[in-house]
Amino acid sequence: MFQPVVPLSGIGGWNFLQATYDRQLETFSNSPQIRNDQEYLVEKFSGPLSKEDFLDDQRLLRITMTAFDLGGEEWKRGFIDKVLNEVADPDSTFLARLNNQSYTRFAETFAPQNDQIQISGEILSQIVSDFEAASFESALGEVDNSMRLALNYRDGIGAILGESSSQDAIMFRILGDVPIRSVLEEGLGLPQDIRQLPLERQVEIFQEKLSSVFGINDVRELNTPENAERVIQRFLAISSVNQVSLGNSPAANALTLLGGGGLGAGASQNLFLSLIR
Repeated sequence: MFQPVVPLSGIGGWNFLQATYDRQLETFSNSPQIRNDQEYLVEKFSGPLSKEDFLDDQRLLRITMTAFDLGGEEWKRGFIDKVLNEVADPDSTFLARLNNQSYTRFAETFAPQNDQIQISGEILSQIVSDFEAASFESALGEVDNSMRLALNYRDGIGAILGESSSQDAIMFRILGDVPIRSVLEEGLGLPQDIRQLPLERQVEIFQEKLSSVFGINDVRELNTPENAERVIQRFLAISSVNQVSLGNSPAANALTLLGGGGLGAGASQNLFLSLIR
């Protein structure tokens, strides 16, 4: 299978990945394994499929759950069954309490009617596209996990912020999404130890740091291409610094990385200064 190519780490690698993303994704999606999985998905949903047949088909669960950023959880048959049962109950609050947008989208897409699951051609095409992208991101993670997280953030932040909700509700969704949270957490310079604090306090800390680091006072402002790129750039810069030998000072590490990252002198200086504030 085609292996994603990222010849550089940090911001230089991110710039390369963005410039070559479409071509790399196309090549990856045309590999035999991905094409076979696509064809299997389309064949299985060419007509109605019983819920039990869906749950008993590990390959189909793997493909569909990968498409919804739930790859690796296909073994949770009982839990998936509960999710599908709960989404069919208008009085159920299970999915709201679960607070996982990926599972909510998965359940709403495959919600059974009279124990039958039927997918329209348009939705099926979208699932195929999402499967390709998610599989590519997974393969990318084996090459450079920071790049995978950056792509997860770029593609996923809009879905989390897209719903009309209070700032606190959005922050709770962010805290419950591992890739999105990981990028923001590192980009804001927050230690993972804060995860042990009460959720309400975690929300306050994230909001305070968003304001002080990015000047963002309303979390919904994250849902712009400019702010998404600012977050990713800072995440990758700090991630690269953290990966460098601990024998150097943070300032020296930043200068070394920025000097070799393909950035101009002005950009390097500005980013360096932002890192040591």
